[in-house]
Formats: sequence, C-alpha cells, structure tokens
Amino acid sequence: MRRSIPSTTERRIAAGLRTRDPDAVRALYAEYGGITLAVLREALDDRGAVEDVMQQVFLEAWQRCPSYDPNRASLGTWLCTIARSRAIDHLRRRIPEPCDATVEFDACGACTNEPASAVLERMALGEMLRRLPQDEAEVVWLRFHLGLSQREIVARTGIPLGTVKSRTASALRRLRRMLEDAEGVKGAAAA
Repeated sequence: MRRSIPSTTERRIAAGLRTRDPDAVRALYAEYGGITLAVLREALDDRGAVEDVMQQVFLEAWQRCPSYDPNRASLGTWLCTIARSRAIDHLRRRIPEPCDATVEFDACGACTNEPASAVLERMALGEMLRRLPQDEAEVVWLRFHLGLSQREIVARTGIPLGTVKSRTASALRRLRRMLEDAEGVKGAAAA
C-alpha cells in the first residue's frame, strides 16, 4: 500500500538526504527532532541516555539516508522507527543497577514490584510484537504504547485513516492467533 503524498518539506529533506547534503540533516532535525526526542523520552528514563541515543539516531539516519524509501513510510515514521530500535538496543546493553534481592526484576534488569509471571507475559507479548510485519507493529506500538488515537497516528505518520484501521485490525488478529497458539503449546506441555 502506498502512503499519502509527502509534503513539500518532506520531499525537499528526502532529496537532500539522497544527495548527502548536510543541510538536509539539519532540516531533518529541525522538522522531526521533537517527535524523535519524545519517542526516546518515552522509551528511556535517563536524560543522558536519551541525548546519546538521539545522536545515534541522527547519525544512523545520515548513514542510511540512501536507503530511505518514501513509498514505504514518511520521514517521521522512518526516523521514529530508527529511534525505537536504538532505544531497544540501549536497553538491552544496559547494566542492571544493584537492587534488593527480595524484589522482582523486569526484562531489563530493573527492580519492580510486578510479579514475575506478569513480567514473563509482557516479555512474551513483546516477542509477538516483533514477529508482526513492521507496518502493523508500528501502528500497534503508536496506538497502545504511546496511547495515540487513530487520528493522531494519521497526523504523525501520514498513513491514511483506513490503512491505520486495517493495519491495527490485522495486527490484533495476528496477535490473537499467536496468543492462542502459545496457549495451545502451554496446554500440550502441561498434559
């Protein structure tokens, strides 16, 4: 499916990125730096980490700019996808802080009062989300992780409302099947 027509600003920035124009990176930052920062602040709780990862995101955007395909995603979506990936990489590399041994740990090694079973369920759901097609995972992440409405997703990504709705419905169907399959495997293992 083709996304909506890119704006003049987006076309200008994309053209500059393809020709490796340093001004295009500055324009990319000016146009999408705020949303990228918001994505990183949501994912990371450390200001220093947010700043470090933000630099990594724009460096990677510069390095990968020839591979950007405007038919697949808007510049904002492309950049936020890179930001999300670098934030996840950062969290995976993070060294756990010392905690009270009587307290549960979450998937990233941080202390939590959440029961271990809930942490395991959240980790399993995260793995299922990674198995979704990227376009479906993106709208589910924006909808349920960031809490955006479908219209806000349209405004942020430039994807038509009908496409947002169909991708969400398709992703939820896939997730339901994955959950049912996982329950079937658990039931068979218990028998």
